[in-house]
Amino acid sequence: MSRAPRRSLLLTAALALTLVLPASVSADHSWGSYHWARTANPFTLKLGDKLTNPWPSYLATTSADWSVSDVLDTTIVPGTAVKRLCSATTGTVQVCNSKYGNNGWLGVAQIWVSGSHITKATVKVNDTYFVTSTYNTPEWRQMVMCQEVGHTFGLGHQDEDFSNPDLVAGGKESCMDYTSNPIGNGQPNDHDYDQLATIYGHLDSTTTVASVPAASAAAVADDAADAAWGRLVEVTNGGQGAWYVRDLGAGNLILTHVFWANR
Repeated sequence: MSRAPRRSLLLTAALALTLVLPASVSADHSWGSYHWARTANPFTLKLGDKLTNPWPSYLATTSADWSVSDVLDTTIVPGTAVKRLCSATTGTVQVCNSKYGNNGWLGVAQIWVSGSHITKATVKVNDTYFVTSTYNTPEWRQMVMCQEVGHTFGLGHQDEDFSNPDLVAGGKESCMDYTSNPIGNGQPNDHDYDQLATIYGHLDSTTTVASVPAASAAAVADDAADAAWGRLVEVTNGGQGAWYVRDLGAGNLILTHVFWANR
């Protein structure tokens, strides 16, 4: 089935489902107004794979699931990041794993923005926790990977309460919905695709989606300072989630979403 008919059927189903969805479903779960600039839809965003096993299979599923969107495709390419730093590369999302330590977080997504346009992004998943009995499951790995990559498109969370029933749209739960039981939450749902269609409902006169250049020494040095996330903007669900902003001046920011481990 072609993309347009497939999504048309999904949208019809989603419209019917909105009549019975709980009131807590977010009508707008964009991350501010941040988006990749591009001159046409659908556009293709490169995900730089700097992962070790078993993470590449979870990134592959995440890439395929998000590419169901009408406005966005993703493709996996070799990563250019400096591994542990997960240094950013202009025009791409670099995806890394490492044992980042007992620092409290499962996953971190960062976007660099100029004005409202995303210029580069990174995703980090913390193997310090994913080797423990609590988080070393396919469900936790898939949900965190899907959610952190989703943030790099300009998406926020559908819901930020870990204890309420999972939200459903188009017969699916969503990785953008916080949950304490991630079984079934490993993919986007129709509400996420609809939100992407809203975020990317206009076209830009230029693009920030680029081919993959080699990471320069200057870029690596700049990214090495990114451990300072900046100012805490919001804490959600009693401390299970948070996001930060670091002001680089002249309208340039680094925004960071943090997915904390259960505490």
